[in-house]
Amino acid sequence: MAKVTEAAVRTALASVRDPATGRDVVSLGWVGGVEIRDGLVRLTLEVPRERAASLEPVRRAAETALQALPGVLNASAVLTAHRPAPAPAPSPGAAQQQKPSQLLSNARAIVAVASGKGGVGKSTTSVNLAIALAQEGLAVGLLDADIYGPSLPRMLGIRGRPLASGNLIQPMEKWGLKVMSIGFLVDEETPMIWRGPMVMGALEQMMGQVDWGPLDIMVVDMPPGTGDAQLTMAQRVPLTGAVIVSTPQDVALIDARRGIAMFARTKVPVLGLIENMSFFCCPNCGHRSDIFGHGGARREAERLGTEFLGEIPIALDIRTTSDEGTPITATLPDGAEARLYRAIARRVWEKCEKVLAEREAEAPRIVFE
Repeated sequence: MAKVTEAAVRTALASVRDPATGRDVVSLGWVGGVEIRDGLVRLTLEVPRERAASLEPVRRAAETALQALPGVLNASAVLTAHRPAPAPAPSPGAAQQQKPSQLLSNARAIVAVASGKGGVGKSTTSVNLAIALAQEGLAVGLLDADIYGPSLPRMLGIRGRPLASGNLIQPMEKWGLKVMSIGFLVDEETPMIWRGPMVMGALEQMMGQVDWGPLDIMVVDMPPGTGDAQLTMAQRVPLTGAVIVSTPQDVALIDARRGIAMFARTKVPVLGLIENMSFFCCPNCGHRSDIFGHGGARREAERLGTEFLGEIPIALDIRTTSDEGTPITATLPDGAEARLYRAIARRVWEKCEKVLAEREAEAPRIVFE
C-alpha cells in the first residue's frame, strides 16, 4: 500500500477551492491539523467563523479529494471556526467590561448533565432524561458537548450528516429531540486529536451556528472532568443548572465533588445528584446486589445540601437499548426504569422553572411614573 504523506495531502487539497474567492484551501491557510495513520487521514479546516455553516460543500470536496489519493483507506475533514481577530485596545470605561455574547439564547432553560469522571453513565442519563422531558410535551434539544468521546449518535440510532441551510446547520431529529454532536461529522472510529482552542471552537460552533429554533429546555451532555468544555459552557451559556451523575462508590463520589465545586465557583446552581448503577436485581430470582455499594450519592447530596434526584439500577434493558440506538424511555416507556427517568425529568423541570422564576424576579425593572 502506498504511503500517504502530508505533502501529498496538501497537494490534493490545493484542488479544493472556496467558491466565494476562487482560492484553494491551502493558500487560504484553512488547513489546520493533519493526522495520517495506517491509511486513515484526518484533518481540520479552520474557516472564518461567519462562513462556517455555508462551507459544508468545501468540507465534502476536501474529503473526496483525499479519498482519491493512493493509499488512503478513509478520510475525514471537520470544519472548525477561526477565533475572531483581536479587537483594538478598548478605550477606558465601559468598553472594557464587554463580554462575549451568550450562546443558546433561544433555549428557555439549559441544563448541563455532568460527572467528575467517565464511565458513570452520564450520556445514557442525558439521553433518557431528554426523551422523558420531550414526553412531557416540552420542546427539547440535546447537545453532545463531549468532543473527544461523542456517543449520542450511537445511543440515539442516528446516521448521516446534518445539512446546512443558509448560514446555519440543521440539527438532527429523532425521538422528539433536536440533536447535535461532533459525532455526526466524523467517522465513529476516528479519534479527535485536538487541542483546547479547537475543542472550544467546535463547541461554540455547535451552539451558535445550529438552527435550534425555540426550545423549552436544552440538555447538554458534558464531557467528564472540569476542563475547557466546562469552562466554555459556564462562560458562554446562561446555564439554568447542572445535574451531577455518579455511581455509589467513593472513587466516583470524590470526582463528583470536584464537578459540584466547579459549578459552585462559576455560580451555576446544582439541581441535584443522580445515583446511576445504584443496584442490580437478578431478573430470574429478584435478588438484589449492591455491586458498587449503595446510597453514596444520596449521602453526598445530604452532606452538600443539594437534592438527591433519584437512583437508576443496573439493568440489562438500559444497556441493550442504548447500544442499539433505541433508548429505553422511548421504546419501553411503561417499564420500571423508564418511569424512574420520567420522575427525575419532571423534578428537573420543576427546579428549572423555579430557578427561572427567581431570576426573573431578581431582574431590574424600569418603572415610568
